[in-house]
Amino acid sequence: MYLFLVILTLGAVGVIAFFQRNTFGKNPTGRRKQRIINLSHYKNGSFQNLEETSVMRPEASYINMIVNSFNKPASVKPPQILPSDKTDLNTLKAEMPTIVWFGHSSYFIQSKNSTILVDPVMRGNASPVSFLVKPFKGTDIYSIEDLPAIDVVLLTHDHYDHLHYESIKKLAHTARQFCVSLGVGEHLEYWGVPPEKITELDWWETKTYAGEIKFTAVPARHFSGRSFKRGQTLWSGFALNIHGHRLLLGGDSGYGDHFKKIGDKLGPFEVAILECGQYGKDWPLIHMLPEETVQAAKDVNAKMLMPVHWAKFDLAFHDWDDPIKRVVIKANELGQPITTPMIGEPVIVGSSYPNKTWWKLDA
Repeated sequence: MYLFLVILTLGAVGVIAFFQRNTFGKNPTGRRKQRIINLSHYKNGSFQNLEETSVMRPEASYINMIVNSFNKPASVKPPQILPSDKTDLNTLKAEMPTIVWFGHSSYFIQSKNSTILVDPVMRGNASPVSFLVKPFKGTDIYSIEDLPAIDVVLLTHDHYDHLHYESIKKLAHTARQFCVSLGVGEHLEYWGVPPEKITELDWWETKTYAGEIKFTAVPARHFSGRSFKRGQTLWSGFALNIHGHRLLLGGDSGYGDHFKKIGDKLGPFEVAILECGQYGKDWPLIHMLPEETVQAAKDVNAKMLMPVHWAKFDLAFHDWDDPIKRVVIKANELGQPITTPMIGEPVIVGSSYPNKTWWKLDA
């Protein structure tokens, strides 16, 4: 009996110590928390979606999901090293907004001399531990050291595949500004980002930098959290107006009426960068199916769709290339122009939209 209590106590201490690691971040406190609890979309101790949204469908089994996550089919990973085109970002000339995708939801935008880095997960896995959610071979080609000086780091929400502790630690004193969803600033300050560099936006709030870069946070249908407690920070997409060009940086979101509202208020967009992967039957409301991604692009009135949130991590159970194959088919069906760059291949707004089927690999 005493031995059992000792083992139980040591186990509890170990769990508590594990969750004290810096990578988990810190939920909002003080004045930041006070601002949050007075908002209409913060209820019952957490942020709420505009539409009723469950993270998991009622019939889903968390135990089965955990078991299945350790028994994924081989097809969730590419059969060989993925091709890429490593553009030298330090010598990039960009008179028009130019987007360079790093895989999943991380990408770099340059327009003239302005630089933006979105949800950077650079040279690392999308997990609080080093042995889970590793990048596919060939995808982890960019590091923080490959980047030029960054004017604004944009963070859509605090999940591990979007907010990467090691990347933020390296950017804390080199990036000029951080524009983030409301509450995420607490993580950044905890990790050493000076508070004067951080701007936090609620849905529909706007921040302008240097008179030529304007971000507007827009609603998304998702959730947040880096441990067991969800919904303490906000999740958002961002409408970007840069040097007169409009782009939608979608973040993570299930499909919903909010896309039409975004298009009506802030569209049309020259490019909409929207998630198309990591969907599953047990969480149908928080990630879009590829067909819904195309419809969302139509809803926001996007001239061009750039699908992301695939091709780097296996966070779901679908084949690694299922998202892009399905989104291309639906885009052709609905007449939605689409660009499908390789990792590192520039997309130049209004000029160059790569569309090679580079994901067709030999098994």
